[in-house]
Amino acid sequence: MRGFGVFIVVMTTFISCNLSNKKQIENLKETGNNLEGTWKLVYGEIRENDSVVVRDLSKADFIKIINKSHFAFFNQKPKTSEGFYAGAGTYELKGEDYIETLEFIGADNLRNHKFPFKITIKGDSLIQTGLEEIKEAGLKRYIVEKYIRIGYENQINRLN
Repeated sequence: MRGFGVFIVVMTTFISCNLSNKKQIENLKETGNNLEGTWKLVYGEIRENDSVVVRDLSKADFIKIINKSHFAFFNQKPKTSEGFYAGAGTYELKGEDYIETLEFIGADNLRNHKFPFKITIKGDSLIQTGLEEIKEAGLKRYIVEKYIRIGYENQINRLN
């Protein structure tokens, strides 16, 4: 009898999680905002002055999470607490124009700055490009970032 009770609890949890994922997928399809989700950086390029630097992503994990109104990003070296940094804020999306307003960050000179980007979404890939410029911080660089979607959102592309 005890085994049957455990079975019921496990099945209820499984069905509940499955329904929750289906609801999330329906919500994303309803809003038409294919940007919402969790993204992992797979390529990062920084063009500054006359040099191009490609980020070595074998030494760090960079994740960006985007919901209906906010974004957050996290960077950390795998299996250690070293190299951790994060930021978050709000964003505006109009067509391919994507503007992040960085509200939560450890660097005061970056806080409340708007970063305009162009984005392209193809399947499970997000490409983000734009000029990051803050005169007060001496920052002026063009970035190209390529992300892949991770998590339950992969199911959306299979449904479309």
